[in-house]
Amino acid sequence: MKSLFTKIMRDFEGYSIGKTLGYIRDPGIISFAGGLPSNDIFPLDIVQNSATKSLKDDWAKSLQYSDIPGEVELIEAIRDYLKKDDIHIQPENIMITTSGQHGIDLVGRLFLEPQDTIVIDLPTFGGALASFEMQDADYIAKDIEEDGSDVKGMEAEIDKSLKKGKKPKFIYVVPDFQNPSGITMSLEKRVALLAMSKDYGIPLVEDSPYRELRYKGAHLPSIYSLDKNQGNVIGVYTFSKILCPGLRVGFNIGPPEVVEKFIYIKGANILNTPKLNQDICTAFLREYDIEAHFQKARKYYTEKLNFFLEALEENFPQGTGVEWTNPEGGLFLWITVPESINTLELFYLALEEKVAFVPGEVCYPQDFRRYNTMRVNFSYPTRDEIKEGVKRLKKVIQKYRVKKKNN
Repeated sequence: MKSLFTKIMRDFEGYSIGKTLGYIRDPGIISFAGGLPSNDIFPLDIVQNSATKSLKDDWAKSLQYSDIPGEVELIEAIRDYLKKDDIHIQPENIMITTSGQHGIDLVGRLFLEPQDTIVIDLPTFGGALASFEMQDADYIAKDIEEDGSDVKGMEAEIDKSLKKGKKPKFIYVVPDFQNPSGITMSLEKRVALLAMSKDYGIPLVEDSPYRELRYKGAHLPSIYSLDKNQGNVIGVYTFSKILCPGLRVGFNIGPPEVVEKFIYIKGANILNTPKLNQDICTAFLREYDIEAHFQKARKYYTEKLNFFLEALEENFPQGTGVEWTNPEGGLFLWITVPESINTLELFYLALEEKVAFVPGEVCYPQDFRRYNTMRVNFSYPTRDEIKEGVKRLKKVIQKYRVKKKNN
């Protein structure tokens, strides 16, 4: 039967990070691998109360199919919520998705023919790469800098591509506390990237899962808000990191002609997003003190981040060749080890020591792979797990070096 698979599916091996998580079901493993927000931050009261109310008021409607674009009440709540971020949109500019990953997948399905080109940072979100690989994408990829995308480098590569008769379909970035690096794009680069998008007529896809999770530094405007509804930017959002991921609710915003096509694709692939879950998100935005909730989350995650950084400094002092980013927000740190260490090999050795991380190579397209990096999550593990897990990580690296030396 495999011979009947489509060409792309014969070669496609799935979402690499998702496959990695399959190795760490052992409860004894301290995992820094998943992109999990902490259960301690989930607002269980609003989830329980709003679900109960929705079922009590009209259980039949709550449990039936719902409108493909999304519930009107949630769309209106999101429109109001976005105004505080200086984003002013109409209902035709928004569609409810069944998670941020679904929103990314819709972008790939709408824009990409096989072998079409996308412009990305290196590294970038592995889930986005998995989605774009399903469309057999090619890449213009430039190393992310300390202040975000290498805009000039991207521009030079776009010029080369245009001379070959190939125009990129879109630019994909995560400007705020990027997954996986934790890097935040400066205001200057946001403006420059948007200008480049306009100059070349290449849409810009802004993935924004973490904007509310800033722990230090100045709040920066989204690229979507800078565009002032000129139609150059598509925004991808999710409730997974700001409410809870189990609901699988997000939303995409953009020009009406783009949103209309998203609706058609959604109707063909998943049909609708569960109304009960949408009702919970509506209540979260309308009835909950979300600013108090965000402040609680920021305080909690700030302490976790600082504790993780202290553990790294204690176990990997200067001279060990191990370096890491110092993010202003989000859920991730990006660790670079000496080039002699292959972190995919290290991953399997780490499992023996009951600690896990995401090997960095899954955050690079196949032709751009780097093998001496890793992504670690600081938001989910407890303080004790962070302290012990980083110690185990140190032991694993030492063990790896001895093993390589003896081979």
